[in-house]
Amino acid sequence: MVGSTGRIVPADLGGLEGARSGVEGPCFVGVGAGTVGSTPMTSLSPAVGVVGTGGLRAKIGGYVALTKPRIIELLLVTTLPTMFVARRGVPSLGLMVATLAGGALAAGGANAVNMVVDRDIDKLMHRTRNRPLVTGVMSPKAALVFALGLEAAAFAELWTWVNLLSALLAVSATAFYVFVYTLWLKRVSSQNIVIGGAAGAVPVLVGWAAVTNSLGWAPVVLFAVIFIWTPPHFWALAIRYRDDYESAGVPMLPVVATLKRTARQILVYTVLLVVVTLLFAAVGHMGPLYTVCAAVLGAVFLVYALRLRQLATPKAAMRLFQYSITYLTLLFAAMAGDVLVRFH
Repeated sequence: MVGSTGRIVPADLGGLEGARSGVEGPCFVGVGAGTVGSTPMTSLSPAVGVVGTGGLRAKIGGYVALTKPRIIELLLVTTLPTMFVARRGVPSLGLMVATLAGGALAAGGANAVNMVVDRDIDKLMHRTRNRPLVTGVMSPKAALVFALGLEAAAFAELWTWVNLLSALLAVSATAFYVFVYTLWLKRVSSQNIVIGGAAGAVPVLVGWAAVTNSLGWAPVVLFAVIFIWTPPHFWALAIRYRDDYESAGVPMLPVVATLKRTARQILVYTVLLVVVTLLFAAVGHMGPLYTVCAAVLGAVFLVYALRLRQLATPKAAMRLFQYSITYLTLLFAAMAGDVLVRFH
């Protein structure tokens, strides 16, 4: 995703993001979705009063908030372990730093563009009404220039210090997130996060390409893991903020469908997620550490999904959302751990 926001946590991968996050499609941008998105930024509230005097601290905080740092954290959590798997060991420190830096710049730029586009609906939603473009910390033009600058820097940095394939993948994820998800699907389709969340799955492709300068079936299956993880992660959060989306006219699934139907869809995607994570054990030639962790973590995810299906309450949805971030983090940590145990 995935994952305007998510806290890939989100919030988020989540996703990256805390329980009060506002993920909207994680992407290397990061996502997806999910993502960890941005929490209601009450920390910016005191700064709002300084905006009129051009307070430097308020403006810096506003620009940082534009990038949705918690979403970036979750996306990078999936990128680094992917590099370990692709390398079958520990990549060079320089390559890891360069890849993560370029990914963070690309994700931050995409998230900033998302805030520029969504400023009209952000002011209608309780959890996003303190975002910097709503409070007036900076102008939309300044935010857009900042976002485009981050994207240009990301492409140049990745091309120079990593490789051209990684740079192209990163900026293509941004383009998909902005044009397909934010400008098109988000406001017209209940499947917005399903399709748009693909952007949040690109970081694993970037990480793999950074190491091998190529792609193959293993990174494609990893892409599928994030892609399928994003809907249950984000729909669970959207259940909690259903009224926000409805008031803003955004057709997230919980807005246009009953809670029970949404819970049923979450369960379906959770089952698919467990299957795909186990498929990666074979395709990615992973060892017993990853396979056992994937099975156990997936079983717990299924328990949360079944409980949501049974209870059909926002409280159960938020428990699933919170676990989904832990799940993704531990799953990718298990990948890296598996490689380190077997090859070092």
